[in-house]
Amino acid sequence: MSTASALEPDGAATAERGARRLARGVTATWWYTVAAVVVFEVVIVLTTVQAVLQGGSGLPATVIAVGLGGMLWVASTIALLIDYRHRTDATPLIQWRRQLLPVLVTVAYGLTAGAISGLWVVGALPLLQSLMLLNWQSGVRLRVVLAATVVLVGLVAIDAQRTGDAEALRVWGVVSSFSMILPGMTVVSLWWWDVLVRLDRARASESRLAATQERLRVATDVHDLQGHHLQVIALQLELAERLITKDPDAALDQLRAARGSVAEAQQGTRDLALRFRSVPLSDEIANAVDLLRAAGTSAEATVDAGADRAPASVLGPVIRETTTNVLRHGGGKWAHLSLKRAGASWRYEIVNDGAAGQTASDDGSGLEGVARRASEAGGTLEVRRGKQEFAVVVTVPAGVPGEEAR
Repeated sequence: MSTASALEPDGAATAERGARRLARGVTATWWYTVAAVVVFEVVIVLTTVQAVLQGGSGLPATVIAVGLGGMLWVASTIALLIDYRHRTDATPLIQWRRQLLPVLVTVAYGLTAGAISGLWVVGALPLLQSLMLLNWQSGVRLRVVLAATVVLVGLVAIDAQRTGDAEALRVWGVVSSFSMILPGMTVVSLWWWDVLVRLDRARASESRLAATQERLRVATDVHDLQGHHLQVIALQLELAERLITKDPDAALDQLRAARGSVAEAQQGTRDLALRFRSVPLSDEIANAVDLLRAAGTSAEATVDAGADRAPASVLGPVIRETTTNVLRHGGGKWAHLSLKRAGASWRYEIVNDGAAGQTASDDGSGLEGVARRASEAGGTLEVRRGKQEFAVVVTVPAGVPGEEAR
């Protein structure tokens, strides 16, 4: 048998801690990226308010309109950034159902602030900035940011000819400088985030590849073990068949030997099972997402950093069964899987738009089988059928018996 297939407990714990640290690092980097973009936008809004005051149109209503509208614009870009975080190569350029409102807020603020301040660059910047946050391809994004920067530089030149006194010119210069820098800074920040995401996905793919190689090694071990014992058993039974009429005692000895070989094969299989244990749940969900995508479904997953500590003996089969159910009933256009800690329990959910008609199978699979597994573990099954989506939610206690030894 292969000796490299079993992970030592200390090594597994170290790997899990390392994965959690990496997950926290990725999350922290994302919020640093958001903070950098938002701080730049807030500075631009504040300097725009100052420019309005210096320009002599600083009536309370206009100041409130520019300031409050600016904060709404910043909030709309945060919404676009959150969508950007979960984008994939298959995600469309703009998801109208979720991004239309932020874009409308952006246009409204740009028109309002531009009209009040009298600066073309102030009116154009919000829309150009929001364009930077859409799901452009890498090469297209570069051309878009270059075009946006050229447009802003041209508008700054036009505004420079219309600005009045020196104090207003100074404030205008701050607004213009930040405005010209913002699109490029945003794209660079998002580019850095994309690089980090690709590296993290590569690490996850390497982990899944290691798990696949592990399964292949175990499959080889099972093949060698069972092949050897089955060959011996076949020879012993054949010999017993030949001796049954000539020497019944010798034939009985061969039958006993065959039974002993069966017991050895069973024990060897149990040893392999204990050594291999189960596939980490994060890998199970990743494999499910890959399978759904291969079937043409736009699939995404949300997995807690410590998900591998969830009861795999219960949730592993549930993940595979619910994924199979989604595929069996057409897959749909999209699906989302999640595994999160909910207090003293783990909550697994799969939602999609194409399986609203699925029912329990007569053979005990499907939802009936999922319900049985959840019930045996002291958990619950919740099924939600709606006009637009179908959801299966399984909640199981964190301390499922037998999982502590994992």
